[in-house]
Amino acid sequence: MGSRKCGSCLSCLLIPLALWSIIVNILLYFPNGQTSYASSNKLTNYVWYFEGICFSGVMMLIVTTALLVLENNSKYKCCQSENCGKKYVTLLSIIFSSLGIAFSGYCLVISALGLVQGPYCRTLDGWEYAFEGTAGRFLTDSSIWIQCLEPAHVVEWNIILFSILITLSGLQVIICLIRVVIQLSRILCGSYSVIIQPGII
Repeated sequence: MGSRKCGSCLSCLLIPLALWSIIVNILLYFPNGQTSYASSNKLTNYVWYFEGICFSGVMMLIVTTALLVLENNSKYKCCQSENCGKKYVTLLSIIFSSLGIAFSGYCLVISALGLVQGPYCRTLDGWEYAFEGTAGRFLTDSSIWIQCLEPAHVVEWNIILFSILITLSGLQVIICLIRVVIQLSRILCGSYSVIIQPGII
């Protein structure tokens, strides 16, 4: 019962993380609160992967809903025995948690790539990825950020929001990994007995 409560608490933590991922990803489309850059497609290409909206957001909400339904289901009628039913539900929980790792991991990777690539901005040479060839070194050298003339403060905007997305999706990966470990321990450590009692057919 304790492990089930722990699993439910972990699943509930995924909800605010998913909602914040959606909000942060949406903000990436509006540097300085302006909509003109999104409408004219003058944003970094990695924001169009919808990593925070779809994968770390909506898909994680679906995964979380499925996990909460499984954890709150006290009736195991998929098999003839209760132990069989519990193992079946635990297996489903592992599958959904693994999907959660995949979805949030996708957001983590794409956000990291967007952070390292740098923003798409207007420089003296026109619209380009001003820091694409720096391999992320621009992140620690704020003196060269002035190369981006437009949108204003877009470098800080991208760094902060992509870093938040990395943090949120990273926490989701950790939570889902913990859930997988908990569920596997239930099976491997014998929480659900598979011994058939005499007289049970």
